[in-house]
Amino acid sequence: MKNDTVYMVGVYTRTIMKSWFQYKVDAILRSLTVFLREATGIFVIYFTLLKFDTLNGWDIQELLFLFSLLFLTYGILIVFFTGLRDFGKTVRNGGFDRFILRPRGLLFQIIFSNADWFAAIGHGGLGIVLFVISAGNVGIVWNLRTVIYYIAAVIGGVLIQGAIFLLLASLNIYLLETKSLKDLLYWNMRKFAGYPVSIFHKAIQFCMIYVVPFAFINYFPAQYLLRKEDMAGYPAVYMYLTPVIGVCLYLAAYGFWRYSIRFYKSSGN
Repeated sequence: MKNDTVYMVGVYTRTIMKSWFQYKVDAILRSLTVFLREATGIFVIYFTLLKFDTLNGWDIQELLFLFSLLFLTYGILIVFFTGLRDFGKTVRNGGFDRFILRPRGLLFQIIFSNADWFAAIGHGGLGIVLFVISAGNVGIVWNLRTVIYYIAAVIGGVLIQGAIFLLLASLNIYLLETKSLKDLLYWNMRKFAGYPVSIFHKAIQFCMIYVVPFAFINYFPAQYLLRKEDMAGYPAVYMYLTPVIGVCLYLAAYGFWRYSIRFYKSSGN
């Protein structure tokens, strides 16, 4: 069974990659477009900080490192969770009904039936570029301990975002359309996540730490590696919680998913 599952993952992956990269020049240009679209915001921040020097004690290299975690985790996330990101469309066009009829786990099919490779390459590539530019210029001592922590933090950050997408996908079973909720809970909150949480109003900080925990995707992991002064405003243990929160949130979201699919009714399309 295990070998069969691995084989099916390979089949799904090869099929998806062939469909996304059927026209190679178009694929390269579209991936580059995503990269440049996201990089534009980084350029704005960079040139702004050339005048203001720091943002609450964070210099430009440290902010680039903060952004690198945000983009890298999303690049990895979208390889596996595109189906959850676009689940509302799948429900409305009747695609979920086809998944139900197939002799495979529903979540398995949703996760491995699609991957937005253009977004993955654009966001992930930008994350890697920002990491390469900043990682050696922010005073981090890279050793076995920090490398293991960094990898665990990236995995935790992916799981936190995956849990958000899985929660929103579960809500699609009840609501059919959750675009506005997704904009509010994910895309709008993600706009704040590129900056140090400490610069925002307490209400926004509360939301980013305890409601939609984007702060644990990049801010607190970066604090573990950089030890900035503004970390004094938060419990030190927060720097270590990203992998734990990622696993716990994803398991909770998965439990809600398993509960919710019992109430699914076909959209009728």
